[in-house]
Amino acid sequence: MDLRKLKTLIDLVSESNVSELEITEAEGKVRIVKGGGAVVYQAAPAVMGAPALAAPQAAPVAAAPVPAAAEVPSGHIVKSPMVGTFYRSSSPGAKPFVEIGTQVKEGETICIIEAMKILNEIETDKSGTITKILCENGQAVEYGQPLFVVE
Repeated sequence: MDLRKLKTLIDLVSESNVSELEITEAEGKVRIVKGGGAVVYQAAPAVMGAPALAAPQAAPVAAAPVPAAAEVPSGHIVKSPMVGTFYRSSSPGAKPFVEIGTQVKEGETICIIEAMKILNEIETDKSGTITKILCENGQAVEYGQPLFVVE
């Protein structure tokens, strides 16, 4: 499902009296639940039948660990603290917060993650040098996803 469409659905649930919304489309199933002042969503692949569900899960799970282990060098990994959209700079035309080789201090802003139209500054939790940037600008990120490597 398109990220913009998902954000629109979350906003609609947040602003309405609807407490739960579930949508199933060809590309997946989304369930949005409002409770206690927060909106939570869960995404799952569309179920077309047991064989169709089993085949897509088997291939990505087997293939994912190999590239991830090869791409992430040793060092401290700064992970995403939330689900959202990763941005390297404060605005589209601005200079990125950090580049490869940038010296950073603990607590320094290194990127922004947009979640529900709120821009959250993400700070490094370790001083050192940025040796790898693991996400592309504008990429959707998950909770716990590696963003940077600091050595």
